[in-house]
Amino acid sequence: MTTIGVLALQGDFAEHAAVLTRSGVDVREVRLPKDLAGISGLILPGGESTTFANLLEAYGLRDPIRSLAQGGMAIWGTCAGLIALANRVRGRAEAIIGGLDVEVERNAYGRQVDSFETDIHVPALGEGTYHAVFIRAPVIIKVGPGVKSLAALGDGPAIAVRQGNLLGTSFHPELTEDARFHQYFVQLAEESSRRARASIR
Repeated sequence: MTTIGVLALQGDFAEHAAVLTRSGVDVREVRLPKDLAGISGLILPGGESTTFANLLEAYGLRDPIRSLAQGGMAIWGTCAGLIALANRVRGRAEAIIGGLDVEVERNAYGRQVDSFETDIHVPALGEGTYHAVFIRAPVIIKVGPGVKSLAALGDGPAIAVRQGNLLGTSFHPELTEDARFHQYFVQLAEESSRRARASIR
């Protein structure tokens, strides 16, 4: 069975775990480097990005996760997790983890009171709209040439992107009843794992 890790240092990791469990996926909460062994993919949940960065350092997880991203493991960052994966964060000297060739601005949609919900079109998820929840969400300002936009707000910036094994969303898919984004990520993790196994044969 595919095992998906969810970084469980802070933020809404329990909500991600619940969606995966409802979808029949084996879930492991990741708090220490040893918890990364044997997983097929990793979700970096929302939360507070500065606290996120500090906890990654404190628990010795920053470099191991960076190595997994560079090695081809499927990693999905939502909200603060997207900030962690971004190569460039406006106002920050260096990437937290990096690997995703985007530039983001933190809290660019406003404060907590400016949170909003809207229906978006995500062709990669199939027919119908997807209900997206934005809470102190980052804005993707620029995307590199190897990054594919999966969804945008009208004619505005991308809000969901993918670059190979890396996936990022400005919004919080774990806060809806629609499991399609999680299922999309599980499929990505399974494909990435198969490629990794094939490369060492």
